[in-house]
Amino acid sequence: MSTKIDVPEESSHVAKEKATVAVAPKQGGWKKGVGIMDFILRLGAIAASLGAAATMGTSDETIPFFTQFFQFEASYDSFPTFQFFVIALALVGGYLVLSLPFSIITIVRPHAVGARLLLIILDTVFLTLTAASAAAAADIVYLAHNGNQDTNWIAICNQFGDFCRAVSGAVVSSFVAVVLFVLLIVMSALALMRH
Repeated sequence: MSTKIDVPEESSHVAKEKATVAVAPKQGGWKKGVGIMDFILRLGAIAASLGAAATMGTSDETIPFFTQFFQFEASYDSFPTFQFFVIALALVGGYLVLSLPFSIITIVRPHAVGARLLLIILDTVFLTLTAASAAAAADIVYLAHNGNQDTNWIAICNQFGDFCRAVSGAVVSSFVAVVLFVLLIVMSALALMRH
């Protein structure tokens, strides 16, 4: 003798809903974690970009030649590329400070698509500006360290060591900002994909 037990369709449907409800908070928690990481990376990028702009903007060294009346000076404003670097990184730092409230929105409302989409678009624009200014400044720093025989550029870092250390540090800091921007964009893209 066999007994047959009928399971009502309604109970299996309720079980599926419960499973869906159980998964939803975890996904929201994941996006909240991405939002918190986004905020932390933005703080790091602010420090890197504004630190690079300040270091480059204050780089200056004077070397006396024979007498105090005849001197050689190396300053960031002697190079248009370094001036562009300071302006660009200051703009990037300003943008990052202004983007913090939108980053907070992605923490408070993890499923908000508008704020995350705006951040990913603007982050891409400012990543381009940061990478362009960092690459241009890195080229001048390379010439300052090594010179170029073909174009009669002499290496000035043997004489202007403090200046070269300051501008080299600024360039390294700007590339840290580039890496942080890339991480921000990748994280925002992943969060948008899993929406």
